[in-house]
Amino acid sequence: MNTKKLSSQGPQTRAIHGGEPNRRGVNGPIVTEIIRSSTFTFSSTEEMKLWAEGKNQAYIYTRYGNPTLSVAEKKIAALEGAEAAVVTASGMAAISSSLLAALKAGDEVISTAQLYGGTYRLMRDVFPNMGITVHQVGTDLAGIEKLVTPHSKVLYVETPTNPTLRLVDIHKAVGFAKQHKLISIIDNTFATPVLQNPIALGYDMVVHSATKALAGHSDIIAGVSVGSEEWMKQVRSMIIYLGGSMDPGAAYLLIRGIKTLGVRVQRQCENAMAVAEFLEKHPKVERVHYPGLQSHADHALAKKQMRGFGSMLAFDMKGGLAAARRFCDRVSLFLLAASLGGVESLVILPIYSSHYNMNNEELRRADVSPGTVRVSIGLEDKKDLIEDLRQALQ
Repeated sequence: MNTKKLSSQGPQTRAIHGGEPNRRGVNGPIVTEIIRSSTFTFSSTEEMKLWAEGKNQAYIYTRYGNPTLSVAEKKIAALEGAEAAVVTASGMAAISSSLLAALKAGDEVISTAQLYGGTYRLMRDVFPNMGITVHQVGTDLAGIEKLVTPHSKVLYVETPTNPTLRLVDIHKAVGFAKQHKLISIIDNTFATPVLQNPIALGYDMVVHSATKALAGHSDIIAGVSVGSEEWMKQVRSMIIYLGGSMDPGAAYLLIRGIKTLGVRVQRQCENAMAVAEFLEKHPKVERVHYPGLQSHADHALAKKQMRGFGSMLAFDMKGGLAAARRFCDRVSLFLLAASLGGVESLVILPIYSSHYNMNNEELRRADVSPGTVRVSIGLEDKKDLIEDLRQALQ
């Protein structure tokens, strides 16, 4: 489809048609083929020489690129309004490769303290061994100016945050990055490209765990980094060197999942609001974390910078961990499982999953308590979801 025309169309149209080859003609398939070949032929040594010199776009080996992967990359780039994308074997492969494309020993990262646990532990446990220093700031970015040094290289934010749905002012954050010549990277997994497009605001790179809402069916592990052609060239180099390449079968399922992204997110947002409103009124619930509620600290900011409030929420149980465990053991329609963004509704305890192996101070900064339950809302009928919550809370 014409790229210029596609860029002016809505997200659901881009989700279906973005990145797809011309399907016109007799006997043309309307779905993307899975090209499982690990390696690809050249017509001559001269053609191979041109590839080695970067003078043609031939495929050589699937770790470097593959026709099925290319469709997924072009589709997600179209959704995010970016020049290019690189799909990866997991969300953490996308996050680590994007950060390492921008960092070297001696560099410093300024990051929000509230992050997905895997990202947090990468920065806490791995980066110091590589000579990379991480400074943390709250989601309100208060005092961030004091963290800037001559070695500052990257600003990394996640919004909404995992698991308590705090928001970062993405306009303010990217403005700060530009002012101090920092490379700006944002995790857009919870918002999805349907609700938020940071590239349009000037972010250098956007990362997703494509396992989640993009694929949407809990059947693949995948990630993606999105940005300019130049940045994606560097991210792809990291994937080639470190080996975090996506399998073509996973790419096919990712492409298929993305085609229903818009309608899924719309339904999940509606369900999540109904569930959040129910939980907020329940006497056994201490606090509900959902930006669609007026009681949420970042409700006004969510209305300003997002096109919906998302499918994720969390709540704190009165009675702490014991009560939260009883609740999770009693749900029947909700499934007790990690991950998020799929068609099935899930519950999980962050202290046993995304935020395990964190001390009390780290949990406090992340606003996670032993009684915090994270909820991923799926596509079931909302009345059935609420009834399951009601019986589990009794």
